[in-house]
Amino acid sequence: MPTWLLILIVGIILLVLGFTGVAEILIWIGIAVLVVSLILALLGRGKSTRV
Repeated sequence: MPTWLLILIVGIILLVLGFTGVAEILIWIGIAVLVVSLILALLGRGKSTRV
């Protein structure tokens, strides 16, 4: 399971339980990790096709 997905799931569970401050931080961290990993994957794919 990807790290960003685990962070988002924990954040959503904490949000449901009422820990909104911690949950919002974890959700934003999960989104940031997802975006960074997508950008790195796209950049890596672009470099591998250009020989």
